[in-house]
Amino acid sequence: MKEWFINLSVMEQIFFWLGIVSTLFLIVQIVLMCLSSFGGDVDIDGDGDIDVDADSGVSIFTVKSITAFFAVGSWAGLLTCAVASEKLQWLAIIVALISGAAAMSVMVILLRAIVKLQCNGAFEIEKIIGQQATVYVSVPPSRSGRGKITLTAQGRFMELDAVTDCESRLAVDEVVEIVSSESECTVVKRIEIAAKSEQSEEENKVENKE
Repeated sequence: MKEWFINLSVMEQIFFWLGIVSTLFLIVQIVLMCLSSFGGDVDIDGDGDIDVDADSGVSIFTVKSITAFFAVGSWAGLLTCAVASEKLQWLAIIVALISGAAAMSVMVILLRAIVKLQCNGAFEIEKIIGQQATVYVSVPPSRSGRGKITLTAQGRFMELDAVTDCESRLAVDEVVEIVSSESECTVVKRIEIAAKSEQSEEENKVENKE
């Protein structure tokens, strides 16, 4: 093994070490992802359409996709170096790039499929309206910006974007009530304000009856 490695060219050695490190890293990520899928919580950003934050959003350039790029690309480049002649060693770089890009695309497709399976039919925004939540990132007043709230509902812990019609900022750790969902985020208000509104409605009903 040692003699084989010594006989490798500089390019082959680079491909070899990149392949070893990135493959091990990819295996660890896959194991952790499987464990979290079976026993972990899923953080969700958004509302009815559910914008799930898996790897902070399943974009093309994620940790897993980049790792897959180096893992597959490195081994493909090493194999190309082994079969190509000395004059054609440069082909290894092209093969590595193409193979890595293909692996990255496949990884992104798989991640998006997993996210859809996790969220398909599992979360209904209508069911959390009226529930209480805790402010995680302070919510600016009068819908001047978005904050975040957290709550446990439908068997999972969720982190949602939130706005408020209150005239003062909702502070971190403040308990709020979810009143509706608009523009891919929840609308919340203070519990005390919600209580006053309910009290006013009841008083109006009593006055109407009288």
